[in-house]
Amino acid sequence: MSSPAPLTDRTALTRHRARAARDPALFLHEAARDEVQDRLFVVNRAFTSPAVVTPVPQVWDGMLPGLKLLPDDEVLDLEEGAHDLVVHAMGLHWANDPVGQLVQARRALKPDGLLLALCFGGQTLHELRAVLGQAEIEVAGGLSPRVAPMGEIRDLGGLLQRAGLALPVADSFTLTASYASALHLMRDLRAMGETNALSARLRRPTRRAVMLRAAALYAESFGDAEGRIPASFEIVTLTGWAPDASQQKPLRPGSAAQRLSDALNTRETPLED
Repeated sequence: MSSPAPLTDRTALTRHRARAARDPALFLHEAARDEVQDRLFVVNRAFTSPAVVTPVPQVWDGMLPGLKLLPDDEVLDLEEGAHDLVVHAMGLHWANDPVGQLVQARRALKPDGLLLALCFGGQTLHELRAVLGQAEIEVAGGLSPRVAPMGEIRDLGGLLQRAGLALPVADSFTLTASYASALHLMRDLRAMGETNALSARLRRPTRRAVMLRAAALYAESFGDAEGRIPASFEIVTLTGWAPDASQQKPLRPGSAAQRLSDALNTRETPLED
């Protein structure tokens, strides 16, 4: 049996990123960097051998002493057990093997090392996906893959356990950007290097009528009183630690020394069988 085609066309993705680098739109990567800095401040630990996996190294350069910057290639340039912090920044949604990316990051951690992975979540660009789909059905009579599938927060959190990380946590925040029109949003996505790089994408230019209809639907469905349209970007943060004997362990079921009802000063009512 032949293996299935990869989700992402890495050649096209590299081409899109190189084109975007000439005049990049970096505000989402900057937001991810700021989020990481806030979380590291709360952790209150000095990291001496950090690494960041990122398609835009200029955003992260100089953030921490001794920082190693590397691209989000399918095989990461990480030495096993060499880092006490690995940040996988805004590239996981394009990975053909996201679990493999996290496994590589986990293997690069020292015991009790920290992994932070930030990526787009399932609510990202939900407005654009809706209007593009409707426009293509109306104009072309069918649908084609246009936006990379992005995992829901619960599914993304499960990747941490599959990768062998301890104390896994997944949470998210949403940034909403405002644009003059859907065409301005699409131009910004091009400057982010986030245009369609799916292997199953159409290999011919999208009909102009589809794009114009999508822009009209966007304004009708989501536009505000001033004629501007919103674009939602959900950023999911995955946090996990390389296993270590010093870490907290869950208590054995039934080992509690006090009943919860006593602590809450309330009456306990047994459930019927």
